[in-house]
Amino acid sequence: MLSSEILNILACPACENRPPVKEDAAKQNLTCTQCGRVYPVRDGIPIMMVEDKNG
Repeated sequence: MLSSEILNILACPACENRPPVKEDAAKQNLTCTQCGRVYPVRDGIPIMMVEDKNG
């Protein structure tokens, strides 16, 4: 479970205007409120990497 302070700081790295992310009910993923990308949370650490689809 991520603290509310951390959730208030985190933003989607894939979107230009850096919209916030929200935690799912199971506390296992973060979802961008704009583009809908889903980022996993493993052992309490959000994995917010955007994969390059061109390389």
